[in-house]
Amino acid sequence: MRNISIKDRIALYYLLATGLVMALVFGFIYFSVYRTVWANLDGDLSYEAAQHTNEIMIVGDTIMFVNKQEWEEREHKEPQVNPVFIQLMDSQLHLMDKSPNLKEDVLPIEQITTLGKHFDGKLKDRDIRLVQVPLKENGVTKGYIVAAMSSTSAIAVISRLRNVLGLTFPFLLGGLFFVSRYLAGISILPIQELTGTATRITKSNLQERLPLPANKDEIYELADAFNNLLSRIERAMKREKQFTSDASHELRTPLASIKGTLEVLMRKTRSPEEYQEKINYCLKEMDRVHGLLEQLLLLARMDTGNDGPQSRMATLPDMIEVSLDHFRPLIEAKQLQVHFYNPIPPKSTFPAYYLQLVLGNILSNAIKYTPEGKAIYVEILPQDETCVCTIRDEGIGIRSEDLAMIYDNFFRSDPLGHRNISGNGLGLSIARKAAEAIQAKLEVSSVLNQGTTVSVVF
Repeated sequence: MRNISIKDRIALYYLLATGLVMALVFGFIYFSVYRTVWANLDGDLSYEAAQHTNEIMIVGDTIMFVNKQEWEEREHKEPQVNPVFIQLMDSQLHLMDKSPNLKEDVLPIEQITTLGKHFDGKLKDRDIRLVQVPLKENGVTKGYIVAAMSSTSAIAVISRLRNVLGLTFPFLLGGLFFVSRYLAGISILPIQELTGTATRITKSNLQERLPLPANKDEIYELADAFNNLLSRIERAMKREKQFTSDASHELRTPLASIKGTLEVLMRKTRSPEEYQEKINYCLKEMDRVHGLLEQLLLLARMDTGNDGPQSRMATLPDMIEVSLDHFRPLIEAKQLQVHFYNPIPPKSTFPAYYLQLVLGNILSNAIKYTPEGKAIYVEILPQDETCVCTIRDEGIGIRSEDLAMIYDNFFRSDPLGHRNISGNGLGLSIARKAAEAIQAKLEVSSVLNQGTTVSVVF
């Protein structure tokens, strides 16, 4: 079955199903005709036995026909009428009398246990059907009447039907196979077209799509699902190329700066103060590269599902306090006011690792982009069975046309407008991936030059 084409496989399955149905139908027809033929023959035979029972006279132990001349009538002579043979037996199964058409022949008899039942026998090598009925007088069995009719015609009809059905069945199956194979070939034409198109699609040709069939059937759904998959792959490839390009650029800039600084230092002898200044600058650039690499590795781990430890759990207020303590030096350096509002402390706990990534990156952006002396507002509000954490700042805000791209790697809104603020555009991307890991959702709204609000819906 593995090496059979799908067209032949469909035809074979159809053939097996149809063959089973045909076998059941043919079997039903055969046994229906079989039972009908024998039932009609047995009915005629029982009728004749009952009719002739009324023409029998029992005198003592003698059993005889009342008017034997009736057997000379036309129905017992003409060949077109199925003759009826009658035979009378005493209680000991000794022959007492018989119809004239039997001549020297004697009908076969059965044991008393088959009384009233029809059975088959032979008369001069001809097939006959018989019935053996007891003759009773005052409840005492005096003898038996045996009636018989030729069953040759019935056997011939049944045999002919069996032969016709037996010969027709394989021919019909063969014809059905070729017809179903042809129809299966027509049915899979859209699949062959899809296969041809899919073969042409390569890494450098991801924009091509499979043609959608006219009928919205399973093949249509398959092609549509494949096209959606291609769209996702194309977007992922574009993101990968953009990510690689941006990462290379972000890494190349500080490395080039370090290299240039060291080359300048080597051109001539410098004072200790100049060496110290340039070395400190190189160390800061190295720290920047290290931080960028850490974030890139973190994003890579999240994309592969190896996100980090998940054992320790923590509540939302506790992690907010931890994050605020971590950024305390920066908050105090910029003289920022932080207002933490938590009216009803939620009892829900979350993986501390992911929660720290979400809150840490959001608070880091709020602190970096908020001018000195301004305020940051952190609020936790219960919502149904969970809660919403809102972090709002009074910073520079985000342009409305840039809100759709804030989760893109390395994207920074109006970077030239705030060159003095360090960053690489990975914070919100990491925050969103960490939020998705704990089934949370980020919602961002912002007004330029007024501030940004980030809500974490748990």
